[in-house]
Amino acid sequence: MTKHIIHTHLAPQAIGTYSQAVKVNHTVYLSGQIPLVPATMTMVDGDINAQITQVFENLQAVANAAGGDLNDIVKLNVFLTDLAHFPIVNEIMGNYFDEPYPARAAIGVAALPKDAGVEMDGIMELPVQEYA
Repeated sequence: MTKHIIHTHLAPQAIGTYSQAVKVNHTVYLSGQIPLVPATMTMVDGDINAQITQVFENLQAVANAAGGDLNDIVKLNVFLTDLAHFPIVNEIMGNYFDEPYPARAAIGVAALPKDAGVEMDGIMELPVQEYA
């Protein structure tokens, strides 16, 4: 098993004992991202739309650092403190993903770190590179 730790300054730094992502062979396990602005490590200003957008931006930065992009995500988990915001997730997600969309779960939770309204994590499968 080949295991690589993924790290980028373009996404929030870990605020605990975890890595932004771990790559094992062609599979990347993306840690949960909340709407922290990487440069300041503070919550994004704005409403739930801004929070969801920031989370997708953070996930995109980690996916890119791992050698892929959001369209390589095969499983996305969405954690919301208010499930009424799920239609907003769908709307904004359409700006970041192409069809076919990943498998997904939406989970209502009582609270998230730093009082975030949303957190997402995922599993990404990188395409196998063919070399001539």
